[in-house]
Amino acid sequence: MTEALIHQTAENSGDTAAAPGAQQPAPAAAPESANVPLSGADVEAAVHAIADRSRHAARRIAMANRAWKDRALRAVGVALQENSKAILAANARDVATGKANGTSTALLDRLTLNETRIAGLVAALENLANLPDPVGNVVRGQTLPNGLRLRQVNVPMGVVAAIYEARPNVTVDIAGLALKSGNAVILRGGSAAEATNEVLVQVLREALESVGLPADAVQTVDQYGRAGANVLMRARGRVDVLIPRGGRDLIQTVVTNSAVPVIETGEGNVHIFIDESANEDMAVEILLNAKTQRPSVCNTVETLLVHSGSSVLPAVAAALSKAGVRLHADERIRAALPASIESQPATDEDWGTEYMNLDLAVAMVDSLDEAVKHIRTWSTGHTEAILTNDLSNAERFIAEVDSAAVIVNASTRFTDGGELGLGAEVGISTQKLHARGPMGLTELTTTKWIVQGEGQVRG
Repeated sequence: MTEALIHQTAENSGDTAAAPGAQQPAPAAAPESANVPLSGADVEAAVHAIADRSRHAARRIAMANRAWKDRALRAVGVALQENSKAILAANARDVATGKANGTSTALLDRLTLNETRIAGLVAALENLANLPDPVGNVVRGQTLPNGLRLRQVNVPMGVVAAIYEARPNVTVDIAGLALKSGNAVILRGGSAAEATNEVLVQVLREALESVGLPADAVQTVDQYGRAGANVLMRARGRVDVLIPRGGRDLIQTVVTNSAVPVIETGEGNVHIFIDESANEDMAVEILLNAKTQRPSVCNTVETLLVHSGSSVLPAVAAALSKAGVRLHADERIRAALPASIESQPATDEDWGTEYMNLDLAVAMVDSLDEAVKHIRTWSTGHTEAILTNDLSNAERFIAEVDSAAVIVNASTRFTDGGELGLGAEVGISTQKLHARGPMGLTELTTTKWIVQGEGQVRG
């Protein structure tokens, strides 16, 4: 893409020759032009060809050792920095288009890249490079009485597909995680970030080639629009797993229509419960962080539950109101609020809403049991937190709340792959099969059993 990348490719040519099992990558196939109308059969054939190339690339990536994969991750980080102007220019076009089309403030925030966010992506790639390689990790093993030696080890999934919306950072996060875990990835990033993702995918592909790994380990079907996404969802046998990441409508569309196995990521109707023993200063600081640091993301608190015996409500409400938070409160909360703090009556719709902005639903409860009942009724199973100085309350909350992440005395914003030491995340799974919570490297692997014997037969 750039002269810097061309030079980098030349400089690494000697290094790739020494890499174990290295092969010269096949020339990357140019994507078909989005301006040429294609029939349904043409789109299906094109997407299947992409998936077949991904399958071939996945076999090569699976054989790469940790040093080789880490070298690739760092090459991607360098390439992002060297191409930041082109990336930001493309992103500015996407943001301008989004504003013209009336895209919500929350989605515009997710869509927007800047130098700080690119630096964050580079840092996440470096973190990934520093993490242990999950491939080959022995989950368990034993020697049977008959002498058979057993090992269950982590192995790559193969071809991972991701469908997401207006989140160009996900393009880099998922590609990095897929690479480190030995997988190839097919991306569908949506029309809102089309220009940004086009540049990012090209940067990623060139960076992989620069270290002797196949460019086809990262591919996109964006050029085929929704028709391409539909074919991707039905490409069972060519794609091993599909991960949707976005709002409720996108996720349910994928879950309902996909023939490929899906790891479902969920929306975040996140709760914080302040019990009667919670410290006021801590409650204020945590609520401000959980609601206002970045309101458009899925781990932002959307409902606050306050114990009727707590004295922290005035201070918490005042701090939130000063920060621009709009309170949707039940009758008891409204009656307890100082006259200077504005609020509006809450409805059942508020308890079930993932606002993704500076709105917050607030309810008063008389017990931990009542708080847990409210959470069970309205939660999406993402993240719930309790603020308390009572150890027994903390232990009960942990035991009785069934969400992917349960937090005691900390912000819900910590439900994040990077914050939890996973390097990055593909998404936050709210289902219970295979993966739950932030999905990092290990969650992009499956296992296989290795059985070694010396001529044993079954009697």
